[in-house]
Amino acid sequence: MCRLTIPASIDAAPASARPLLEAVNKQIGSVPNLFRLVASSPAALEGYLGMSGALAKGSLPAQTRERIALAVAQINDCGYCLSAHSYMGKNLAKLSDAEIAANRHGGSLDPKADAAVRFAAKVIRERGHVSDADVQAVRMAGYDDAQIVEIVQHVALNTWTNYVNSVAQTEIDFPVAQALAA
Repeated sequence: MCRLTIPASIDAAPASARPLLEAVNKQIGSVPNLFRLVASSPAALEGYLGMSGALAKGSLPAQTRERIALAVAQINDCGYCLSAHSYMGKNLAKLSDAEIAANRHGGSLDPKADAAVRFAAKVIRERGHVSDADVQAVRMAGYDDAQIVEIVQHVALNTWTNYVNSVAQTEIDFPVAQALAA
């Protein structure tokens, strides 16, 4: 059971959050629990959607963004985000089951994406205190400074959603991601 209130519908959300939730509904065809939960603070919802929208216009491909989200959710042990990004990774980004598993293990089957996911995982584990060698490795894979900044921003945004869902114990409204095999 969720520890924070999730409005049952768009109409039950605060008035200033309703247009934002309508936009989510129009874009993806539903309003997942995370969005309705965050709508309790229209400012937080606006910030989340704004950051997400801005990053979607960045230079990282959608597949790499999903790969990073999966690694972050796994490291942060967020069942909601693991389930959501496993679903989106498979159905929207068209990632294979093997790729999703690799992402959850902090890597990728794609050599360039592997560098980004490994770097993202290192940023989380080291709380941003990565080494010169870590930065050099992601650069050597072909990422420029702007893309490195975007990787860090994706880590931060996904960590925020992980934390919100963990604090709230948000009910998962996606197919539940299975635990990784040891």
